[in-house]
Amino acid sequence: MHPHGVLRERERPSITREDNVTEGSAGVYAQNDTQWNDWFRSILGIRYDWYRFNVDSIVPENSGNVTSGMASPKASLVFGPWDKTEYFVNAGYGFHSNDARGVTIRVDPKTGDPVDPATPLVRSKGAELGIRTGAIPNVQSSLALWYLKLDSELVFVGDAGTTEAGRPSQRYGVEWNTRWRPLPWMFVDLDLAWNRARFSDGAREGDYIPGAPDSVIAAGVAVDRYGPWSGGVFLRYIGAYPLIEDNSVRSAASTVVDAQVGYEIAPKTRLRLDVFNVFNARTSDITYYYASRLPGEPPEGVNDIHFHPGEKRSFRVTLSYTF
Repeated sequence: MHPHGVLRERERPSITREDNVTEGSAGVYAQNDTQWNDWFRSILGIRYDWYRFNVDSIVPENSGNVTSGMASPKASLVFGPWDKTEYFVNAGYGFHSNDARGVTIRVDPKTGDPVDPATPLVRSKGAELGIRTGAIPNVQSSLALWYLKLDSELVFVGDAGTTEAGRPSQRYGVEWNTRWRPLPWMFVDLDLAWNRARFSDGAREGDYIPGAPDSVIAAGVAVDRYGPWSGGVFLRYIGAYPLIEDNSVRSAASTVVDAQVGYEIAPKTRLRLDVFNVFNARTSDITYYYASRLPGEPPEGVNDIHFHPGEKRSFRVTLSYTF
């Protein structure tokens, strides 16, 4: 892991923390598919995941080796098809893993104060109700309403340069995915998603989840193969999202368009040009809001927006040969 500390004249005079992290995982699952009749089938499954976190820190108290496992049962009920349309209900348990450094931490690397370690694996519960259809010729489409509950949300801590286990949360939303093939050699994709994400414990600082966008759009037009040619244009939109819990500071929305064109020079030999961020949009890959300090500012720092800039317009040429 990169050291986290202070930069002065591009030199690092001190290090707050530096960690070497090794993380491994393994999983097994079992699944049962049953076709009860012509219009109803069920899918039942269970998965077990095992994780091992090993951290070697310059702060000896924060080094350690932790293992954890979790079982996740799941179920799907599918009704249909009727007129090339089927309806489904999905429900089950899942999890997310916490930052390995937070799992083994015992003292704050900046102050030396005792710190409670994070739970290695955090339980999630979710459900989905939806419809899939191919009733319209050359169109495949699905619409789903979903709900997700997390026992603990991951939160970025700017001063420590890491994430920590946060408050419980719940989300619900709707997703619409459609693929249309107007011509045998062309397809059009459109994916729309909206969600409401909130902390669920009602704390005074607010219930908005920093970094959780309300809306996402992905769209594209692609050519599979038109003679020796192929290519496409793809758009990605990420809506504005809250940066602090009371929603008083928000990020900007971002829209990026990528494109590619390929040509088959000879059998099994292909040349491709990719153009990333075609319109050279000024975007941020991620945005945070926390206190930092510049020369002349007070010792406690100033709350401000910090971001990782997105890539400028760039090009990539690929020559490939398939054996």
